[in-house]
Amino acid sequence: MKKIISGLFIFITIFSFAQDEIQFQDVPFKDLVAKAKKENKLVFIDAYASWCGPCKMMEKNVFTQKSVGDFYNKNFVNARIDMEKGEGREIAQKFGVRSYPTYLFLNGDGELISQNYGYMEENVFLAMAQDINSPNNKKGSLKERFAQGEKSSDFLINIMKLNSSSDFEFAKKASERYFENKKKTDEFTKEDVGFLLYFLKSTEDFNYKTFVAKKDEIIKYLPEENYNDFNNQLILAKVVQQSIDEKSKKINDAYFLKTAEPLVGKEAAAIKLNQTKLAYYEQNANFPEYEKAALDYYNNSDAFEPNELLKAAWVFSDYVKTQASLKKAAEWAEKSVMRGETSENTYILAKIYYNLGNKDLAKNFAELSKNIAEKSGKDATLANELLMTIK
Repeated sequence: MKKIISGLFIFITIFSFAQDEIQFQDVPFKDLVAKAKKENKLVFIDAYASWCGPCKMMEKNVFTQKSVGDFYNKNFVNARIDMEKGEGREIAQKFGVRSYPTYLFLNGDGELISQNYGYMEENVFLAMAQDINSPNNKKGSLKERFAQGEKSSDFLINIMKLNSSSDFEFAKKASERYFENKKKTDEFTKEDVGFLLYFLKSTEDFNYKTFVAKKDEIIKYLPEENYNDFNNQLILAKVVQQSIDEKSKKINDAYFLKTAEPLVGKEAAAIKLNQTKLAYYEQNANFPEYEKAALDYYNNSDAFEPNELLKAAWVFSDYVKTQASLKKAAEWAEKSVMRGETSENTYILAKIYYNLGNKDLAKNFAELSKNIAEKSGKDATLANELLMTIK
């Protein structure tokens, strides 16, 4: 009888401790959101990775605390999801999870309402949850509230912060309402300048008039030279768009320069044209035009950072056959290698040498790339494949 009572006591004790900690539910994401919607709660997701030390510390030291368990179990639908497995990969991509641990808080519509990071002590982790678990965050869909005209600064700032990468257009619309409702007498903050510049892509954007009107306040936080450069880029963005012939997939150089030079000057127009051609022709896989643009733009390679030159060299190694052009690409890659050997730049140089017919140098650099990759724990597949081809 004593053994039965003792065993029962141990079971009750273990069960009590288990109840003290956060109760994580192992169900699909859609079911977490549906449950939260039904119970008028928020979803809390501990977004972790199996190798993450701080994640394990949170699991051991914080999630097990009674005060934490009591609050999270009462107010949230909780889940721990490995961001590198199964459904976790989709969640990580959707909400821009790039570091661990990340704490995602979602409403019943599956919308992100708060995102926080890193190891936290019990009191900080609890205070964060108490702040997030406000009636305001349970009002319903952020998009529905936005469509209904909600315009409080905190609400709009939250949309901008949480949706800047996952739903840029929604966040941009929130930025437009934010600045439209900002009183003329309100002083601009450094955060305001950041929001304004981040969502401003064209002179035709709604916020461009604010950018122009608030120049004196913006240059308190941004050097005037940088302000003017940014403005030039906005002006040229429209010229770029008008210069592209969508049928031929080519850029009309003459039109671009004729239109851009009076706006920003000859030098700035020429630089922008070359940058545009490189990006556009690569994006549209027009590598003959990319080749010409790169040779022109990087003619004085000493004026450019080795990493920028290396990117062009990589494109040449894959798509360019002209021997003279490949020799230039070899020079670009060599500048990066001379700064510091990596598995990437030595591989690119090896491939260019191979395309030039210099198998000895190609083999040397491919073996170097392979060795660097293996020592640093990186993937050496490309270098191995090139070595097999050389043999």
